[in-house]
Amino acid sequence: MTFQVADAEALPFDDGSFDVVLSSFGVMFAPNHEQTARELLRVCRSGGRIGLANWTPRGFIGQLFGVVGRHVPSPAGVTSPAKWGSEPHLDHLFRAGAAGIHVTPRDFAFRYKSPEHWIDVFRTWYGPVHKAFGALAPEKQHALHRDLLDLIAQFNSSGDATMVVPAEYVEVVIVKR
Repeated sequence: MTFQVADAEALPFDDGSFDVVLSSFGVMFAPNHEQTARELLRVCRSGGRIGLANWTPRGFIGQLFGVVGRHVPSPAGVTSPAKWGSEPHLDHLFRAGAAGIHVTPRDFAFRYKSPEHWIDVFRTWYGPVHKAFGALAPEKQHALHRDLLDLIAQFNSSGDATMVVPAEYVEVVIVKR
């Protein structure tokens, strides 16, 4: 296997180059969903498979995007990455080039020492949260922090001071025509 950094909206590969095209929580962050889907289909051979793991709008991370968006608006024209976790949106993006689209809901459990620990990790390493905190004045950072704690409390199933939060995503397999 070879890894290569590339723009998901302009992949540097010939048409039909791959039997399998895979993205785990990646292409969903490309700004132009339609162009990105066209590129995934273009580089996949006929009968090949496109495998995706995408956060859903109603799951924890989809709700996280909503919380962040209330504090730091998305750039104009950018569609929420969580739409990639919606079957109607996937159908819109891929139906024309797909022989089949199979969507299976799954859960990932975030397990952290505490909600504060999760915020520290995501504030440091997770792009959307990191950028949101960086764009806000200190007093507005406190409001975002408080809203993140409220979101975690809605999902936290630990029963103690730790954090165990299920986060719904979809496992998507698209068979190219």
